[in-house]
Amino acid sequence: MNGRLRNKLLASLVVAMAMPAFGGPMGFKDSWMAMGDFSPNWQEVFVNYALTPRDALGVSTLYMRSDDESKNRQLADVTYTRLVKRWNMPQAQANIWFLGGLGYVTGNDFVGSKAMASPGIQVDYETTRVYASATARLYRADGINHDVASARLGFSFYEVDYDETQPWLVVEARRMTGLSNSVEVTPMLRLIHNRFFFELGVSNSAQGRVNFMYIF
Repeated sequence: MNGRLRNKLLASLVVAMAMPAFGGPMGFKDSWMAMGDFSPNWQEVFVNYALTPRDALGVSTLYMRSDDESKNRQLADVTYTRLVKRWNMPQAQANIWFLGGLGYVTGNDFVGSKAMASPGIQVDYETTRVYASATARLYRADGINHDVASARLGFSFYEVDYDETQPWLVVEARRMTGLSNSVEVTPMLRLIHNRFFFELGVSNSAQGRVNFMYIF
């Protein structure tokens, strides 16, 4: 095996090992992950620390608003992420994640704050060229039910080496119970480079959206 081919295979292996950083809600052991998701009706920021290769603790803040702008929620909570199951394949990887949070929510249609729990699950599959995921998250408090379901499908435009930026096209469909009567569909351009990604898109309701992730 010549040196050039060996280096290319090594780079492909490194990319494959790094894939969970871009598809999953936590990084590798002893790493910090910061993520943000911003649009007019949904603004979320969270940070977590990977205690083990499968467990992470963190904090998050989330702002949710109804389509008609009449109702809004602000949630601050402590989060726990668990890698429940992982399948490693020669050119792909699949995962099942548990996502959970406990905190307090405030809103413009009630006084004070309420305790809120937000358990959920994410299933994803990815290669260096294809990505798919489905997420269901329950946001429950006394008299409040704002469950969120989303699905994503994406593909990369071409292969790159590990130290190069890779462009992707990602399309997400999302709905918020009790806050939206429609399914929000957002095509986004995603740029991945080593430990971060950046996404920019516009939804079918003409709302801009910006997402980011960074592992450090």
